[in-house]
Amino acid sequence: MSEQDFIFELSKIGVEVSEEQLVKFSEYANFLLEYNQHTNLTAIRTLEEVYLKHFYDSLLGAKYFDFEGKSLLDIGSGAGFPGVPLKICFPSLELTVLDSNGKKTKFLEDLKNVLDLDFTVINDRAEKYILTKRESFDVVTSRAVTAMPVLSELSIPFVKVGGYFLPYKGKLSDDLEQGEYAIKILGGTLERVEECTLPYEGSTRTFVFVNKKCKTDEEFPRVFDKINKKPLQKK
Repeated sequence: MSEQDFIFELSKIGVEVSEEQLVKFSEYANFLLEYNQHTNLTAIRTLEEVYLKHFYDSLLGAKYFDFEGKSLLDIGSGAGFPGVPLKICFPSLELTVLDSNGKKTKFLEDLKNVLDLDFTVINDRAEKYILTKRESFDVVTSRAVTAMPVLSELSIPFVKVGGYFLPYKGKLSDDLEQGEYAIKILGGTLERVEECTLPYEGSTRTFVFVNKKCKTDEEFPRVFDKINKKPLQKK
């Protein structure tokens, strides 16, 4: 995907980008590819793939959800996806990116300076960061991090009552059915699922909208070992 393709495809989903924002995306892409030569952040190695599979993919969520003025936590953000592209396009977004990998959060701290963007970088595990940020965010995102039952327990406790958990997924199978059981236990309701296709290469993208209806019981999230070994799912 070229920059012009990027602009065109975003316009089709209702996202307009200014010249200033395009400069930031160009700086982001070049900095990511350069940094990736000495620190493994992503398997993507070309500028065209960065624009399609990182930038456009991250912004696809804006086709279905209004991020303006929201407080957003991006769990397992890695090299900043989807949180940082959303912040570039929606400057009023109050963004926090969370990752347990120190090399990745170091990149994100450097990226803040390169792009002159205001967002918070946290190097920690979700089940520890929750101790100070329970039910603090309007929306919590993650992109292809782990299975829905595990991801739901790590994410939903951070969402304010009335807010949304919005994972970016590929093609769903029984992952969602198992996740729905966990979602209910954690105080959420599966509101809707939106599926679309990534242009030019045709892979499926699925957005799961979970509305937080009531507070999550204080026992969640459990320690990660328990979450992983005994996820909240039907027997």
